[in-house]
Amino acid sequence: MGPKSCAAATGHAVGRLSAVPIVRSRCHLPVRIDLIRGAAGVSGHPGSSLEVHVPVVHPFRALRYDADAVGDIGLVVAPPYDVIGADERRDLLARSPFNVVRLEFPAAEMDDVDPDDMYRRAGRLLSKWRGDGVMGRDARPSIYVYEQQFQRPGDDAMSVRRGFFARVGLVPFGTGVLPHERTMPGPREDRYRLLRATNVNTSPVVAVYEDATGRVAQILADVAGEPPVVDVADMIGERNRLWVLPSGADGRAELLAGLASRAPLTIADGHHRYETALRFQAERRVGGPADPENEAGFEFVLMLLLEAGAGPLVVLPTHRVVRGLGPEGLAALGAGLAPLFDIEGHVAARDLVRTFGRASAGAPAEGGRIGLWTRGGGSILLADRAAFEPILPPGGTAVRHLDVSLLGAVLESVVGLDALAVAGGSRLTYTKDAAEAVALVDAGVEGADAAFLLDPTPAADMVAVAAAGDVMPQKSTYIYPKAITGLVINPLEG
Repeated sequence: MGPKSCAAATGHAVGRLSAVPIVRSRCHLPVRIDLIRGAAGVSGHPGSSLEVHVPVVHPFRALRYDADAVGDIGLVVAPPYDVIGADERRDLLARSPFNVVRLEFPAAEMDDVDPDDMYRRAGRLLSKWRGDGVMGRDARPSIYVYEQQFQRPGDDAMSVRRGFFARVGLVPFGTGVLPHERTMPGPREDRYRLLRATNVNTSPVVAVYEDATGRVAQILADVAGEPPVVDVADMIGERNRLWVLPSGADGRAELLAGLASRAPLTIADGHHRYETALRFQAERRVGGPADPENEAGFEFVLMLLLEAGAGPLVVLPTHRVVRGLGPEGLAALGAGLAPLFDIEGHVAARDLVRTFGRASAGAPAEGGRIGLWTRGGGSILLADRAAFEPILPPGGTAVRHLDVSLLGAVLESVVGLDALAVAGGSRLTYTKDAAEAVALVDAGVEGADAAFLLDPTPAADMVAVAAAGDVMPQKSTYIYPKAITGLVINPLEG
């Protein structure tokens, strides 16, 4: 059934949603956040309907590297664009002339005359690779099972997470797909220009869902006992394995797609990619050929679908570095924090980094702990939640309780950085590394004056915020590990 087919198919969800009618509508319906709350176990408004819009999940014919043409697949994969620095990009380029970073993260060259030249270059290179047999499209629509073996930061034990790649029908937020985080205009525009030039999804949106039956985890575990088609280590040594389940073979592809279609998907990573895909969809529909079922490739987006029973969703914090405060701003910061926090002062940099490092040791269960580093020294701040009530933005309990929301209120009310200033990006730097945040301030890099260090947001809190119809500030979460790019690419030509 296509995205705009308003003769919606109805059924009943399973498990804890067993009494809830579901609607597999792909129309552009009004966002029914009250309905999503009911589905997610969050109290809705009295008298609200119990209908829940759910996604459409399909197998697809992926573009994949031909190992006979490129050699070691481990040399041609890469992290997604948003975690690749300049040095890492150079290293990836040197690993192989076919490394996917050339498509995923094109860069300007000296003789470029137009800002779009680098994106067009990626599009031409992709066409060449397809023509030369470097990449080929699978003959049959398939579900692609993906496994990552990794160590959690601060933990020597090995963890395993499994999910699967599929095409998911593009719908407005709230009608089967839920966001949890705001986006920024720069990355949205970058991803849009790349999508327009290449007509493929090079890397996936990552979404989480609940399978109350427990069958998804068992199917994925069974698949993982079979020989994979790809088994590679990425640049940081994490093991990535891939299996292909063709549709119409043994029924597992259809079963996985169906089980993931029974409840809303919450985007964990890739909000910019999803919003870009919506923009591209709207553009392609204008003046396009009639397609009553809307099954064209641009009606879908590549997703990696993760279910909680199939492995841990590790969420790391993203710390904030504030630039351009100056002596007066720092003095005002100190005065403004006192009424809002219990402050433990004179904390050494090494102790702050240890406390808010990637393992975030000893994070209080109730949250509300924030680290602060300036060139005057360090502090640990414990929020007085009652004092925050007047300055927190509107929203439900889940989003107002988050540490990133508390910090956002501080940045606006004390530092003077409102949502528009934060979105502009000129006053804030983001980093996953607490030590780097402290070092930026110590060196005064680009006017860095204060580092705010955060504990991780629990994955359950992220889902609760989305289920309540709220969104977190930009760069609130960092899903670990990232899905590597280059195992499967989703072409949008059909």
